Amino acid sequence: MKILFVGGNGAGTLFPLVPLAQATRNAGHEVLVSGCEAVVPMILDAGLPAVAVTRKTVTDCRTAPLGNAAPVSEAGLDSFIAIGRMFGGFAASCLGKLLELADAWRPDLVVGGVLAYAAPLVARHARVPYVRFGIDMGEPLVTSLSAAIELAPQLERYGLEALPEPDLALSACPPGIRPVHAPPSLPVRHVPYTSQRPVEPWMHRRGERPRVLVSAGSRVTPDHDFDVLQGLVRKVAALDVDLLIAAPEAVAGMLRALPGGVLPERAHVGWIPLDVAVPGCDVMVHHGGGSTTLTGLAHGVPQILIPHIPGLDYPARMAGCGAAKLIRPEDDSAENIAAGICEVLGDPSYRRAAGRLREEVLAMPAPPQVVGRLERLAAGERDVPGESPKCP
Repeated sequence: MKILFVGGNGAGTLFPLVPLAQATRNAGHEVLVSGCEAVVPMILDAGLPAVAVTRKTVTDCRTAPLGNAAPVSEAGLDSFIAIGRMFGGFAASCLGKLLELADAWRPDLVVGGVLAYAAPLVARHARVPYVRFGIDMGEPLVTSLSAAIELAPQLERYGLEALPEPDLALSACPPGIRPVHAPPSLPVRHVPYTSQRPVEPWMHRRGERPRVLVSAGSRVTPDHDFDVLQGLVRKVAALDVDLLIAAPEAVAGMLRALPGGVLPERAHVGWIPLDVAVPGCDVMVHHGGGSTTLTGLAHGVPQILIPHIPGLDYPARMAGCGAAKLIRPEDDSAENIAAGICEVLGDPSYRRAAGRLREEVLAMPAPPQVVGRLERLAAGERDVPGESPKCP
């Protein structure tokens, strides 16, 4: 079986997909993973064959506002529209080479990663089943609708008015925080993955102080979200904790150079393999990105979520389950963040609740257990049953 994985639009969306791609390849199937040129090294680092399909990155595809005199809403609708348009534009930039690849390689199955809106069109073009791999923690429908608007010319070419529905949907979201309105999906366990670097003792060895990990995601650059990460660091650095600051190397040096002794000697800054470091952490403080959140869930680590995109609803569901503390961006003062960390560290109920969600993650089928479903789908079994886990 030949499987084309479409999802190399960034580390945060690629990494959750990697274990499934590795599992299918380890089962003896031919696999190709597409991505933009900037993401190809990450795909190769995972030991997977990579195909570059565009020079553009997702951020190159940002679009100008729609011309509204005022925001559509205060609940983040504008942000979700902008995200959909951005990823729709990125999909359009990939589509030409993806269709050429499909014609030449002739896949039996197309698997689309998170926000990979080119995948269903490639599958339609190749006349093969389409599998949607999703996190499904609460991505709003408006994002997909906005992407479809950006892809309107491509949809029209195939006589479509909307993006094709998947023949099979996979969801990495544990049942306890999965929204009731999420589409029916087959659950698949999130296996934490990230690009690696040599393991150093501090990554996994605990000291006497609590360990706190701070992250603002893998897309941080000097010009994008660096102020978010720098603000988090400044607000946490004064605490008497061992501080791990997960940051791309492009901005790690800027953090190390912060004046006035902002970073204590017990801080470690740089690209940190979260799958190695997170199990030894006592709390994670981050922006609420899906991949980072799922990694914390998989290891049962309590989290403090400060979502930088307004309107995300899974931080509130995690807080409602008792596994996380939610701090709204407008309330993210140094005092509130420090108080939140002290609360989570001092209240064992957070760790217990996070442990319950971890048990849910471990009960989900691992990627190798899902490969058989993909094989049957490619062989013509279209009525693959799915599940729609409910929130308790």
